[in-house]
Order: sequence, then structure tokens, then C-alpha cells
Amino acid sequence: MQNATKMGLNYTGAQMSPIDSEAMLKASQEVPPDVPGDERKLAVVRSEEVTRADSVGSVPLPGSVKGMLKTALNKLTGVSPEMLIDKLGERLAFERTGVRLYEALLAKASVVGVVDDTQLETLQRFRAEEAEHFQLVVAAMEKLGADPSAMTPCADVVGVTGMGVLQTISDPRTNLAQSLNALLTAELTDNAGWELLIELADTCGQPEIAESFYKALSQEQVHLQTVRSWLRDEIVRQV
Repeated sequence: MQNATKMGLNYTGAQMSPIDSEAMLKASQEVPPDVPGDERKLAVVRSEEVTRADSVGSVPLPGSVKGMLKTALNKLTGVSPEMLIDKLGERLAFERTGVRLYEALLAKASVVGVVDDTQLETLQRFRAEEAEHFQLVVAAMEKLGADPSAMTPCADVVGVTGMGVLQTISDPRTNLAQSLNALLTAELTDNAGWELLIELADTCGQPEIAESFYKALSQEQVHLQTVRSWLRDEIVRQV
């Protein structure tokens, strides 16, 4: 893997072959598409699919008597626990992916000459903190009587969303700057997710759970600032 971005034989641009590019443009004007229709038909089909589609999933019913009693009590007091449990499931899935992101980056950073021992230790600490955040959310879900092993709708969605970031960092061809850029995307989302979850817990009458999340948010803010700083330094170094 080459850590620095360099110029090379890149044939993807039209300027590399102006004669062929001109022929392609001419063909696109002379040869009609094999499938009739345009973007308007695509929009109609998408709208029809949205109308017919089921939801991604559902928040599971409590699997214990304690959980059922907690849910029933919340319903009686006018508080719906479904959204809080769904977003807790989302953070659970995100923190699980966060551990894998830092493990993948550690594997790459360990063979890149520009990363020193202090930075490697910081990455290891961030990885451990992501694992701690996972356990923190598990405890919160169990306190509510929810099943932390269940896949909630938002957990499913965030799992799909995070696949691109994980694939980018795990790709042996991506350099340190590209990997840090992908990780920055995850950390920005992670910080916003914790902020929303704290507000949601307070709104749902769970101040103790909200309070327990402030340490995680504070640590995630450090993650974000550090990754942003490392990315800037690495880009400047290459320039």
C-alpha cells in the first residue's frame, strides 16, 4: 500500500482518449435507450414501491415479565418507549461497528511509517471506549426491560449505512488519509447520535439513563476532534 496519493496511469477520464470520448457522445445521441422511459418514470416507480413497502422491522415485545410491566407502566403514563428502545438499538449497532472500525484502522496504521506509538495507543484507547459504550447501551436497554440482542429497525438501517465506512477502512488499498476521512464520517454521525439519544432519554422520563450517556458523548467528542486533527495533519503532510 502506498500511503501518499500520487499521479499515475489513470484511464478513467475522458481527456485520456478524446477520439473515443467523442464517438461515445455521438453514439449516445444516435442510439436510443433499450428501455423506454426517462427519470419521470423512475420517480413514479419509486413512489409506487414506497406506497406498497412494509417497514424495515419492528421493536420487539419485551421478552420478560419485568420488561412487560415496564412497558405497560410507560403506556399508562403516556410515554411511548418504542422510539427510545429503537434508538438504543441503533446506538448498540453503531458502537459495535465502531469497535470494528478502529480495529481495521489499527491494522492499517501499524504498518504506516507516519503513525507513531502515541497515536497507536490513542487508537487502542478509542477502540476500548467504543466497546465500553456498547456495554453502556446494553445496560440501559436491560434497565428498560428490552432485549439488547434484538435487531431494531434503526439498528438495521444504521448497520447498512455503516457498511461503506467499514469497507473503506478495511480495503487494503486505501491509505491513511482516506481511511481517516471515512472514520470522520462515522464519528460525526456518532456524536450526533449520542446527543439525540440523551435528549430522547430525558424526554421519555429516563434522566438516569440520559445522565449515564454524558461520559460517552464526551469521549466521542474527543474521538471526533482527534480524527479531524489527524486527517488535517496527514493531508498537509502529503502536500
